[in-house]
Amino acid sequence: MESHLIYGITLALMLIIFLPYWIKFRRKQREDIERRKEAEMLGVIKPLAQFPMINQSLCIGCGACIRACPEGDVLGIVYGKAAIINGVRCIGHGLCEAACPVMALKVGLGDVTTRDDIPILDDDYQSNIPGVYVVGELGGISLIRNAISQGREAVERIPEERLGGVDPHFRDLVIVGAGPAGLSASLTAIERDLSYVLLDQQEAGGTILQYPRQKLVMTQKVDVPLYGRLRKSEYSKEELLEIWEDIFQRYGINFQSGHRINQITPVQGGFQVFSANGSFLGRNVILALGRRGSPRKLGVPGEDKEKVAYQLVDAQSYNEKHILVVGGGDSAVEAAIGLGKQMGNKVSVSYRKPRFFRIKKKNEERVGKLIKQGRISPIWSSQVVEIRDKTVLLNTDHGLEEIPNDYVFIFAGGIPPFGFMREMGIEFGGEARQVAAG
Repeated sequence: MESHLIYGITLALMLIIFLPYWIKFRRKQREDIERRKEAEMLGVIKPLAQFPMINQSLCIGCGACIRACPEGDVLGIVYGKAAIINGVRCIGHGLCEAACPVMALKVGLGDVTTRDDIPILDDDYQSNIPGVYVVGELGGISLIRNAISQGREAVERIPEERLGGVDPHFRDLVIVGAGPAGLSASLTAIERDLSYVLLDQQEAGGTILQYPRQKLVMTQKVDVPLYGRLRKSEYSKEELLEIWEDIFQRYGINFQSGHRINQITPVQGGFQVFSANGSFLGRNVILALGRRGSPRKLGVPGEDKEKVAYQLVDAQSYNEKHILVVGGGDSAVEAAIGLGKQMGNKVSVSYRKPRFFRIKKKNEERVGKLIKQGRISPIWSSQVVEIRDKTVLLNTDHGLEEIPNDYVFIFAGGIPPFGFMREMGIEFGGEARQVAAG
């Protein structure tokens, strides 16, 4: 009798202790399922580049991958298994892959033959055109660490028969794009005693130049050719650009800015790379461009006014102004945060969706605080209709709304250089399937 009583009391205590955890766990699962349905409806479930590929037969639903992800809401538990909840937030840290105890998850691009936004490359980052290589985020893989590694590996893997030659006018390498991947490729060329030139339409830095002041950039520990290891896990924009400048001066990088490449043509012995300001001959070409390309415009009246910009360089120079930020991605939110912290600014954010869906967890927390403080005012489900001298006209759920305005910052994404690459003959995934279907 006593044993039954003790058993009953023990069972009751266990229920009292563990029932709240079980209820919380079940509530979290229901929330994940709802978020996944919402993401599917809004079109943000599909990753932009790399993403976690989950082997459902191996997954045990432990949630280790979810806890490891620093972005938040990329993964969730759906019907007892890990699943992608908000794919566009994934930027490829790979921490989820490392955390999985049963190796049920791998971060990658999936089947690139089905994706028309990813060029088809071999294991050496070479395209279908022998001698043309694609590295960095243009190939679909983000993060500075990955860009540096790919820039180095591509140069190291170029076959010896494609290097050197009789014609002194041909360099071994023409590298297009002076971001992390292009810089790494240039340093590796110096290590291997190869002739090269590094080209870009702007100053060195690549996508980093577009970031607002003091933006933290995650690199993870990585070895830069010749220079050594970047040991910190995060650097500010200014710190990284100082390192870039030090590298350029220390190793005498052969860099030429002001070259927007508009054509690359195969010629006897290699390739001729054209820009409006000149042309260059190379036995090999490395495309280390960003995916952003040229800024995407809204196509509305008044967009050509001087008060309109597509990047924010120095938020501190804006005070006591009415400012509209257009867009809902990380770039837009970071600009709004920087501007919202300045004295006297009234910052509004126009976004076509009912809330932010594809921003990093840190940005979501920071912008949320400023919204609560009234320093940033989101205008959900809205679109710019016209930019006027002192106002902006928006189409909202409540009809047309005109708000005071001194400056407009547009972060509507960019137009990737895919058309330019296709004109060269570089093949992308999905194209063969489209031809077969036609």
